[in-house]
Amino acid sequence: MPGIRLIVGLGNPGDRYEGTPHNVGARWVQDLAARFAVPMAARGKFRGSVGRGDVLGRDVWFLLPSTYVNLSGESVGALSRFYGIEPREILVAHDEVDFPVGVARLKNGGRHHAHNGVASVVAGLGNRSDFVRLRIGVGHPGRRRMIGFLTGKKLGKRDRALVEESLEMDDALLELVVDGELDKAMSRFHAPKPATE
Repeated sequence: MPGIRLIVGLGNPGDRYEGTPHNVGARWVQDLAARFAVPMAARGKFRGSVGRGDVLGRDVWFLLPSTYVNLSGESVGALSRFYGIEPREILVAHDEVDFPVGVARLKNGGRHHAHNGVASVVAGLGNRSDFVRLRIGVGHPGRRRMIGFLTGKKLGKRDRALVEESLEMDDALLELVVDGELDKAMSRFHAPKPATE
């Protein structure tokens, strides 16, 4: 598959939602941009904060939509159309209630699994779903209201640490991702973590 040219992090805008389960994708992209010293700046034309820089020798765009999660496709679609970025060249990082906290998985294409943000991205890309997803486990609320669980309370210290640990990618693994070597990347990323003493 082609390499990744655009990395998107889904999340709701504003301080109120910072640190909530719904914003783990945006947090990962913010941290990744900082890791490679890629400055992010608001771009009204694309309804989000945009950056572009060198990631391990590859030219990569970063996008944090400033819309609410369920309208993320407006931002992703606008930027991808303007710069001619194909859906297969996009990675979208988002929260995943089907996975427990501490589990993250890469996936190529497929259904949106009732995630309104991913569904919006599919629509914004002309109903194409063949983009890469980084699904970040935040656990399921059980009988509690889903929206309150995702946006009403920040992750606790232990859960934040588990999320961060689940998202660890060294340069060798990240290189596989941005080069489009997704099968190799998934094999490494999904392998059980070595037990710590």
